[in-house]
Amino acid sequence: MGAIELRPFTAAIGAEVVGVDMREPLDADTVATLRQGLLDHLVLFFRDQDIDDDQQLEFALRFGPMHVSPLQTVHQDAPEIVVLNQVYPRGEGADEWHSDNTFMPQPPMGSILRAVQLPAVGGDTCFSNMYAAYEALSPAMRSLVDGLRAVHDITKPMRKALAAGHTTLDLSEMQQRCPPIEHPVVVTHPETGRRALFVNRNSTTHIVGLSERENDTLLPFLLDHVRSPEFQCRFHWDVGSMAFWDNRCVQHYAVADYTERRIMHRVTVDGPPVC
Repeated sequence: MGAIELRPFTAAIGAEVVGVDMREPLDADTVATLRQGLLDHLVLFFRDQDIDDDQQLEFALRFGPMHVSPLQTVHQDAPEIVVLNQVYPRGEGADEWHSDNTFMPQPPMGSILRAVQLPAVGGDTCFSNMYAAYEALSPAMRSLVDGLRAVHDITKPMRKALAAGHTTLDLSEMQQRCPPIEHPVVVTHPETGRRALFVNRNSTTHIVGLSERENDTLLPFLLDHVRSPEFQCRFHWDVGSMAFWDNRCVQHYAVADYTERRIMHRVTVDGPPVC
């Protein structure tokens, strides 16, 4: 494998990786370069990767053990590979700013998404830097949210998946398996030590210790704040493109602007949790 180049995507987030062919085994130096690139740029983009599910899994395992999502879809054959198969995606959940599986006690460290089939036009994904979102808050607002905790719940994404026909799992069984869990509103990244906002529109229901009226004011503000374009990049997919993002400090949004089939394969990786 030749020299690797990381080309920054925007000033805030993202880098395109050139010089990696996932059909070939990754050596230790390449893995180390990509690990550091992920910490530096938060999401890495790869193009022209003519690989299958096994090769995607092999790539993922170089960065940590598999995180198996409890929210399985009807489209997938293996628990490790979540298949996202959509034609009319509006309102199905991915078109909200979110991090993956924050309703779990230890959400995944990273997500690796590969484009398998795409509409002729549309279907981009946006990514947002949660370090930048936290740092853009005023000192007074940072002092307010530091130390707060919020509840994350599987119910909303489960109901959307059921309504769209993407899963046949039983809602009450999944609620028992994944009861509501608290996470800090502002987390400390275990590898960089930087602070990041950690609330999202799909799974965060309320901030602990605040009144209903206070929640109605503060939580919507934080959920809206993460959408600022200055924190973002937007990635246009081609078949064989892949994105690898740090789920601990990145939110993403799948643009629901298409009515043709879009199939994406996602694996998630465990690693040091946020605190």
